[in-house]
Formats: sequence, C-alpha cells, structure tokens
Amino acid sequence: MLLAGLVTCTTVAAVFAPEATLLSMFGANLTEPLADLVVRSWGFLVSMMGALLIYGAFDEHSRMLCVITAGLSKISFLVLILMFATDYIATLWVSVVFDSIVVLILALYVVSAKSTARIH
Repeated sequence: MLLAGLVTCTTVAAVFAPEATLLSMFGANLTEPLADLVVRSWGFLVSMMGALLIYGAFDEHSRMLCVITAGLSKISFLVLILMFATDYIATLWVSVVFDSIVVLILALYVVSAKSTARIH
C-alpha cells in the first residue's frame, strides 16, 4: 500500500504543471483554459487517493475503507481508459499496468481479510 500510495501521489505534479503531465501521460495536450482546471483537479484528487493508501498502510482501523476507496478509483480510471481513451493506450500503458497490478493486490487483500475475519 505504501509503495502504491507513493507512486499514485506523483500525480500531484498535474496541479503545478498540467500541460507537462498531460503530455507525459497521454502524449497529448489540451489547449482550452478549462482543461487546466480539470487536469489540476484530477491530479489533486488522484494524489489524494495515493495519500489515502499511505494512510491506510499505517492505520489498521481505516485500512479496509482506504483500500476499497482507492481501489474503486483505480478501477474507474482503468474502465474509462478502456472505454474512451484507447487512442492513448500506447502512452498510458505504464499507468494501465501499474494500476491493474495495484487493483489486483488490493482485491486480494480484501478477499484475504474477509476470509480471515470469517475464521476468527
């Protein structure tokens, strides 16, 4: 969770450099003034999911909520990419692979935690 959270927090770069972030992640840029606001907001919200993973790594009582919330966020990003951004897959493949691995690990954690809870 800690590593996934730290990597996810790197999207905070979009808050400060939205054009550069879009170019590095998607290989394209948006030129409309509203795009800056939307990209900055997206970068901040995604980095907050990273912060949630970091927090959950250290706080056992909040861990499941953090895992499920961040996992759903990553799943929605993956689904949206597959539905609407297939033209950008060539530049997004690192994010797709990373988020897919994180989602798989988080899902395994949820399943194993539920199984362990039933045993006790």
